[in-house]
Amino acid sequence: MTSTGEEHRAAGDGPWWWARWRGAVLDGSLALVSALECAAEGIPFARDAGVPLAVGVVFGLLAGSVLLIRRRWPIAVVLVAIAITPAQMGFLMGIVGLYTLASCELPRRIIAALAGMSLFGTMIVTFVRVRQDMARGDLTLGDWFVPFAAVTTSLGLTAPPLLLGLYVGARRRLMESLRERADSLERELQLLAERAEERAEWARNEERTRIAREMHDVVAHRVSLMVVHAAALQAVARKDPEKAVRNAALVGDMGRQALTELREMLGVLRSGEERPPVPAPRPASASPVPSVPLAAVGAAVAAAASRAVEGEGPSLSELEELVGQSAAAGMVVNLSVEGEARPYAAEVEQTAYRVVQEALTNVHKHAAGAKTHVRLAHRVSEIAMQVENEPPPELASASAARLPSGGNGLLGMRERVTALGGVFVSGPTDAGGFRVSAVIPAAT
Repeated sequence: MTSTGEEHRAAGDGPWWWARWRGAVLDGSLALVSALECAAEGIPFARDAGVPLAVGVVFGLLAGSVLLIRRRWPIAVVLVAIAITPAQMGFLMGIVGLYTLASCELPRRIIAALAGMSLFGTMIVTFVRVRQDMARGDLTLGDWFVPFAAVTTSLGLTAPPLLLGLYVGARRRLMESLRERADSLERELQLLAERAEERAEWARNEERTRIAREMHDVVAHRVSLMVVHAAALQAVARKDPEKAVRNAALVGDMGRQALTELREMLGVLRSGEERPPVPAPRPASASPVPSVPLAAVGAAVAAAASRAVEGEGPSLSELEELVGQSAAAGMVVNLSVEGEARPYAAEVEQTAYRVVQEALTNVHKHAAGAKTHVRLAHRVSEIAMQVENEPPPELASASAARLPSGGNGLLGMRERVTALGGVFVSGPTDAGGFRVSAVIPAAT
């Protein structure tokens, strides 16, 4: 008798080989009844064998008590039942033993062999006993009754317990299989839940990175130009009032553009889900309002960021305007375009624009006044861009040192390009300047 499943095994608290006390009590009761039966049947056996009655009774008690181990050693129980069949003892033990044997997980050939031995043993003993009774005159039926009684008796004592045991064993194995399958499905569901949580956390981290990258691109370039124009405004305020007015207007325009882009992005983030109603004020003694789960907030932010990034953004058609803003800030910028311009996917154009924008921002920060070359090449299956600046003048580089830098510009450009399957390279040039190059596949 086997059982599977952690909970099913943990429930066993019976003695020795019994899983439960209920099974131990049942087997003990069956063994007691079988011992009493065999002891009663041992009296006529002792008379026929010519031995003392006490020997027959003790032999019957010992033989019948073997049924106690039917769950542990069912084969031994069946063999003992077959062995005492000639003495016309152990009918209950034979029936219960065959049932237990058939319900166990034993090879079918062993079950068939022992069942066949029990069948033929019962048939032979019944045939001999009935023939003897007819010879003594106890039965007056015809000769046909002897084989009929032998066959029906042997089948009646062997087939029902054997078939019932096979059915119960098959049903038990089915239940064990279903239990194991349920445990397996529970483990798989738990594993899937853990993986889903990991994927959600990874998605939240990715969206945080994308939001930070967008915010950096929007703020860094505009504010850097504003700082450059403010410095120029301070330098020419007294000498050239008209130029100072133009610089002030440029600073205002750039500040308004930066604020507009920030508002658009923050508006998209806030529209990720409907705002919850504002709760009414509570007394100081009242319990606090439960906070929104962090996972829900993270999911809403991730979805909103995806819409923000995938929505309308800068494109290559605005590249000339971007270069013009840097030129208006005092930078000498040359823009050259090779190949025939054609529309690309929104994310490709947005990434190409951001790479040029961040590269120009870095020139403003670290090489103010340096001459810069912006090259854009439209190729068959890709688009390439390069921003290279010459060594900055000494005075300009000294003033540029006051511009703060977070150190995330090159990292953000690399992440953008590699996410689209492109190649990004940056580093100083032999002439003392700096070069940023990127190649992005046209079809993504």
